[in-house]
Amino acid sequence: MLGKGAGGGGAKPAKPSFVSYVSPEEIHKKEPVEKEVNLHLLPGELLLCEASTVLKCIQEDGSNRGACGRLICTNFKIAFLGDESALDDEPEFKNKLIGENDITLHCVDHIYGVYDEKKKSLFGQLKKYPEKLIIYCKDLRVFTFCLRYTKEEEVKRIVSGIIHHSQTPKLLKRLFLFSYATAAPTNTDTQNQTVMFDAIKDWRDELERTKGNMKYKVVSVNEAYKVSEKLPLYFVVPMSLSEENILQYQGRGIPIWCWSCHNGASLLKMSAFPKEQEDSTSQMQKNFLDGVYRTINKPPYEVVKTDDLSNSLPSLQEIQTAYVRFKQLFLIDNSTDFWDSDVKWFSLLESTNWLEIVRRCLKKAIEVADYLEGQNTNVLLVEENASDLCCVVSSLVQVMMDSYYRTKLGFQSLIQKEWVIGGHCFLDRCNHLKQNDKEEAPVFLLFLDCVWQLVQQYPPAFEFTETYLTVLSDSLYIPIFSTFFFNSQHQKDTNMSGESHHAQSSHFRFLTVWDWSVQFEPKAQVLLNNPLYAEKPKLDKSQRKTTRCKHQRQLSLPLTQTKSSPKRGFFREETDHFIKNILGKRISKLINSSDELHNFTEFYDSWHCKPVDFHGLLLPHVEGPGIKVWAQRYLRWIPEAQLLGGGTVVTATKILDMMEEVQSLQKKMEEKHSQTVSQGREVLPVLRNSARLSSLFPFALLQRHSLKPVLPTSTWKDLEDEEDLAKRDDEFVDLGDVI
Repeated sequence: MLGKGAGGGGAKPAKPSFVSYVSPEEIHKKEPVEKEVNLHLLPGELLLCEASTVLKCIQEDGSNRGACGRLICTNFKIAFLGDESALDDEPEFKNKLIGENDITLHCVDHIYGVYDEKKKSLFGQLKKYPEKLIIYCKDLRVFTFCLRYTKEEEVKRIVSGIIHHSQTPKLLKRLFLFSYATAAPTNTDTQNQTVMFDAIKDWRDELERTKGNMKYKVVSVNEAYKVSEKLPLYFVVPMSLSEENILQYQGRGIPIWCWSCHNGASLLKMSAFPKEQEDSTSQMQKNFLDGVYRTINKPPYEVVKTDDLSNSLPSLQEIQTAYVRFKQLFLIDNSTDFWDSDVKWFSLLESTNWLEIVRRCLKKAIEVADYLEGQNTNVLLVEENASDLCCVVSSLVQVMMDSYYRTKLGFQSLIQKEWVIGGHCFLDRCNHLKQNDKEEAPVFLLFLDCVWQLVQQYPPAFEFTETYLTVLSDSLYIPIFSTFFFNSQHQKDTNMSGESHHAQSSHFRFLTVWDWSVQFEPKAQVLLNNPLYAEKPKLDKSQRKTTRCKHQRQLSLPLTQTKSSPKRGFFREETDHFIKNILGKRISKLINSSDELHNFTEFYDSWHCKPVDFHGLLLPHVEGPGIKVWAQRYLRWIPEAQLLGGGTVVTATKILDMMEEVQSLQKKMEEKHSQTVSQGREVLPVLRNSARLSSLFPFALLQRHSLKPVLPTSTWKDLEDEEDLAKRDDEFVDLGDVI
């Protein structure tokens, strides 16, 4: 009746259509925001350019829905400030330096513009500016900004500014690292207890801890970097080496100590001589090596096994190529792209070859552990500069064999020793200066991925969690800390002092990434600690006398099987082969030797047949399903990949609930007996309500879930007809066994 009265008896009903001719810009002019979000600037951070009325799109079917606000570029980050007030449920795991909508300039990987629904890579000066701006980040976030309603002048300014400050080559002193170090107040209350290995005492303490001080010594011959700028100020060499040997060829051809096993065998590394040289130069270097070998070819050194990692592991270019393909699986623009790629996920994953490289690095570390522990043999790792794959293998071996390096402080000290002080070129490998793409390779990320494989296989053996490793990988791109922004100790010391050592040294006080209080509040730092960590029990004095060594586990190859040579020498058996290898002549790969492969298999299989000692030697599973995708790091920004109320967060919630109950009971017992309150691990309150969380926690909350868990119809049609699909049995794959 109302319809007839309103429109007349014979009138047709009006079409339910409504077209708005009011742009978001006009809406904001008429309805100003009551509470504008202010930009928080760090010391030394400057606002460079900004644009208003920018729409931050959500990743769902390429729609233009999202939040409206300002897009800002500073000399530190790209930030989006939404006009809406902050969410009521602010995440507990919040970085104090980087917000949810912040991208550090060093974290920008690629920038794309959308022109008439076509995506095009942006670089240099632009003739035409895009309607949308898509930013791919190195931490695998994807940001899409719609500039359709932004003023043309502001679009030019913000797009040009972002491209210039994030993609163009830079000078080292122009990094925000120096601006922050100059402007930030001096923090005397540092919480860093990590051994930095920048003093001679640190090396002597490490030698004493590993019982390597009987055969090796710390040398200070490189003070003022008169030997080599690539070597640290202090390092460890065999006791019998003289300073003349070290000085002769700028540290090349010198075995540098990394770590000593409890049985006396040691892990060493060496920088190789250039492969292509004149015959006279090669002969001089051969004579030099012969002299070094004669000097140390006497007791107490054991037989040595040399391994040129350039022959047994992939090159840096292969690692970079594999990772570029691998990360494309996780840089998702919208939900449709995700579900389209999900159909052929496993074939795409295999074609990247990234997991195979992880497997090869772990197998090499197991092989080295076999020589050290099982065969009582020194291992010498050889590489061009001994600062890339040498760092990966040597660090993995120490994590697997030394339980100290599985604690948080120990692991941080290991990275300082082998990577930071060891001369890994973080500046070039991360391409922080955007000067040479050919030098870029995710070597350190490869190491973290390998460590994650160990952490997820043996959680109680590690004091830190996978969240710690994920946050550490993110810290590679935060130019607040100097840890990952120099190629060597020499480069850092030179730029700290400037032209005048006394005048500039007080100006640059760089922070270290190991002070986690700079990034996280204490409540958030709890997520970096493993509540399931099996701490090493403290033995009584009566028990200490009967304890022989730190590694209690019996191995498959007892030391009695290793026949000692009457001429025990540091380079007793493989001197000739090693010299040929160093001088550039190829030798057969170690992994291809049938005898060595048999020993490796016997060592590996026998170890896995016995109970695991979480404070002894750890060998990872390297079979096909044993190597998995680091799901937390690579899938954390994809809502479609989350498990609602599932994943490791559910396990962690129950464990922390139980720990809280135990601590409460223990507190009551101690109060009853008038004793001091036990200082147990802190429990994070946010984990109490696990129903609100997902497997993406703590990096994303439940409300970010995308409700589209089905494949597009077009994708199914591309695969096969519906009738054939209905006849097929369901193929269920448990992703927990793969990722």
